[in-house]
Amino acid sequence: LVQLVESGGGSVQAGGSLTLSCTATVDTYITNWGWFRQAPGKEREGVAGIYILDSSVYYSDSVKGRFAISQDSAKKTVYLQMNGLKPDDTAMYYCAAGRYIATVLESLEYDVWGQGTPVTVSS
Repeated sequence: LVQLVESGGGSVQAGGSLTLSCTATVDTYITNWGWFRQAPGKEREGVAGIYILDSSVYYSDSVKGRFAISQDSAKKTVYLQMNGLKPDDTAMYYCAAGRYIATVLESLEYDVWGQGTPVTVSS
């Protein structure tokens, strides 16, 4: 059973940075990684995705230019570098993994999820 273990969440002031990590606990074939977030009372939102086979990256408009997704296949790990954080970025952040995802920022496409790591940005 594949599990995803996340780390790196925390509390920062507006304008600060955080890097989230997510590692698959077993060696499994993954073509897509995604990062999603869910704030209290809001729907889960896809913020970044990466297609490993050609390194294509995708971002939501809300984070484009501030967040960067990357991955290390050898370590089965995906990262989310978050810069210029805003209070609106406050949410629980989840990583997800899957194979041959058609719509990389669509949560329903992914079948393996991390437990979530909280990010709080204060003004």
